Amino acid sequence: MVLLRFLMKIYILGIESSCDDTSASVIRNDVICSNVIAGQQVHQSFGGVVPELASRAHQQNIIPVIDTAVKKANIKKNQLSAIAFTRGPGLLGSLLVGTSFAKSMALGLNIPLIEVNHLSAHIMAHFIRNETHTNPIPAFPFLCLTVSGGHTQIVIIRENFDMQVIGRTIDDAAGEAFDKAAKIMGLPYPGGPAIDRLAQEGDPLRFKFARPVISGLDFSFSGLKTSILYFLRDRLKEDAAFIEKNKPDLSASIQATIIDILIQKLRKAADQTGIHEIAIAGGVSANSGLRQALSLARERFGWKTYVPPIEYSTDNAAMIAIAGYYKFLNNDFSNQSVTPFANEKQESGKNIEQLHRNRHFPYL
Repeated sequence: MVLLRFLMKIYILGIESSCDDTSASVIRNDVICSNVIAGQQVHQSFGGVVPELASRAHQQNIIPVIDTAVKKANIKKNQLSAIAFTRGPGLLGSLLVGTSFAKSMALGLNIPLIEVNHLSAHIMAHFIRNETHTNPIPAFPFLCLTVSGGHTQIVIIRENFDMQVIGRTIDDAAGEAFDKAAKIMGLPYPGGPAIDRLAQEGDPLRFKFARPVISGLDFSFSGLKTSILYFLRDRLKEDAAFIEKNKPDLSASIQATIIDILIQKLRKAADQTGIHEIAIAGGVSANSGLRQALSLARERFGWKTYVPPIEYSTDNAAMIAIAGYYKFLNNDFSNQSVTPFANEKQESGKNIEQLHRNRHFPYL
């Protein structure tokens, strides 16, 4: 495998369409050649992603996005070694667009098809190399806190595709808590980045919110959302302009609470497993507060920590392509009968990869 990696030029086209971003990426072995993302502004007026509109936008975007990615990589389509695509989890209509196109293109080019789990791909983003520099790569085994709008998990990674979920949310995801809190406060969609920007100007200790008491390594954020809702409802009865007057402090306090919950569970997982190689991944890993909290945890607990570049934190096809590359080395290919899946419950009982085969922070 090592000899193959250095002697051959393996070009993988990655296609990501799990939610509202259409993305295509070309990777040469494990080195990124291009990564193109087309967002969808249509959802902003609705305050969240509308699945039907998302799938229609994917249909419009997928051809120009893939064409641009191949051209930016400075290769021809017939140089591609395989096509990797997101099989799930995600919005089923969106996934169908990417899956169908990947199957058709692979069939037309007579090259292998590789299905990729969206969550394991977020973790695999840590293995992407750049022509000019290489980010530190976690050593096996390591823990990864995977946090996004739809998922919150703690995963043990023993090898590239030997991943075991040891903690997960029992209801809502951390990213959803950010977005719902932002919506209650009247902030624009997407709410997570809006809260992050305001939080940098606020006091994280100003307001207190109820925290869930969940045993083990699992998470819960539904109670926190309710606590924020009732807190603001009561304050608005006293002062109709309460939110407007306190947006930075509210944002900082909400963000600090969510990150506190995440870091405390991650610390518990590290203590229980004895693993101190710690990574974060997923859209919420772009949050500046979480990145700073992980840095402080590294200093306090002696962890070795790994944070993906911002461009590989949110949904992108580069992470699909790198996962596809390592699956290509293992001859782990899909057939034309493969279909997407919307959620992990459809594949219950399997591990993550088997699914498809300096502000003061109160939490440290």
